[in-house]
Order: sequence, then C-alpha cells, then structure tokens
Amino acid sequence: MAKSLKQHKAVDADYLAADSSPPHVVQRLAVPPELVWAALLDAKAWSQWLPIDEVVWTSPEPFGVGTTRTVTAAGQTIEETFYAWEDGHRMAFRFEKTSLPISAGAEDYRVVEAHGGCELRWWGKASGMPFGWLVGRQLKSGIASGAPKLETLIKANPARFGG
Repeated sequence: MAKSLKQHKAVDADYLAADSSPPHVVQRLAVPPELVWAALLDAKAWSQWLPIDEVVWTSPEPFGVGTTRTVTAAGQTIEETFYAWEDGHRMAFRFEKTSLPISAGAEDYRVVEAHGGCELRWWGKASGMPFGWLVGRQLKSGIASGAPKLETLIKANPARFGG
C-alpha cells in the first residue's frame, strides 16, 4: 500500500541560506563540469550514484524554474519543484509533497568549474518535528558518499553524458 503524501511548506533559497553556512558537501570531481551537469539531468543516473530507487521528470524539457520531478527512495516518495535553475551550473528544489515525516525540505546543487574538472557543491535541509534533523543528516550522508560514485559513473561512460 502506497504511503500518502502530505503537502510541505513552500520554501526557497532563503530557507537554505538561513543558517549562512558554507556548502554542506563539496566534492572535487576530475571530470568536466558539462558532463556533471548532463549526469544531473539524466534521471537514471541519480539511482546509480545515490541511494535512490527512481527519478521521474514530470515536466517536459527544457527544464528550468517550475520544473517538477518525483523521486522514490527506500519506500518514500518525494515530489519536488525547482525554484532556482541556472542551466549548466545550478539546480535547487523544494520538497513539495512527500511521505517523509518532515514539514519542509530543500536541496541546492551547484557545479563550479575548477582546475582539472569541477566541484559539486551541495546544500540541503529538512525540518519538522520529530525527524527533520534526521532526514537532513541522511540527505547529507547520501550526497557525501555518493559524489565519488558520480565521478566514477561519468568516467566509466563519458559518451553517455556527452563527453
């Protein structure tokens, strides 16, 4: 039986900026930034580098502000709406509706050119009693352990991502 989804608080960049911290995860990747960006647009790739079962883009291309997608992971469903989009550089979304025990959540991914490749910079946050802190910690852990897998995925098949 599918878990019911509940509407979450509509948050934006101010939600993540409230703690004014540097990125929660910064991973140097020895691959070109355009390949990392292409991997972030590849629905199947997400399940190959993160503990995600499936990503389905529910808006047509071209993607941008207002784009939606649905993510399933560990029996949970997350409907996301993108509130920031800089093609090739940044995508940020809020959790619109989820089956998670939280009241709000957001993630911000940035691909920044760096010598010999790029950096993937990530901010994320979930809030709400009693498990917001735990969900936030799990998001950070997933990204921190997954980012090296993203690099390996791209290096194993650069042509898949336009290289």
